[in-house]
Amino acid sequence: MAKDGTNRGGARTGAGRKKKPLAEKLQEGKTATALSLPEKDAFDAPEIEQIKAFLSEDQRMGELYGREIFEQMVTWLRERNCAHLISPHLLEQYSMAMARWIQLENVTNEYGFVSKHPTTGAMIGSPFVSMAQGYLKQANMLFQQIFSIVSANSTEVVTGNPQDEMMEKLLKL
Repeated sequence: MAKDGTNRGGARTGAGRKKKPLAEKLQEGKTATALSLPEKDAFDAPEIEQIKAFLSEDQRMGELYGREIFEQMVTWLRERNCAHLISPHLLEQYSMAMARWIQLENVTNEYGFVSKHPTTGAMIGSPFVSMAQGYLKQANMLFQQIFSIVSANSTEVVTGNPQDEMMEKLLKL
């Protein structure tokens, strides 16, 4: 502790060797333990229907794919036997951020990358582009949280990314 009463020093955040995923430890023949949570799948609860309804409400511009993304992610988690490890609210946040990103990319495709300034009439960059970047950054951070939980606790090597399906959907529109 410093003279001013603050704690400083010590190990830096993220410093040191990264932890190996559970599947790698098992392949090497080492003993490993996974999170021991109840095996109850939280995505079958009645309140999930409220979340799903929220993810598919009518939008002012374009369609919202939040419900589809949510269901794809639940399927992906169940295939890896990790659905009980992920909070439904974390998955809801990811689904909404990804859906908003797709929605903004569709708006950008429709209206273009350039816009007119409201007061001067000069050409400016479209505000939809920066909003889309923000949602994509948020979606990627949330997916990394989900993926790290799954890869650390899955007994099989984690492959396949549900985000690839979203990219295909976006590119086909």
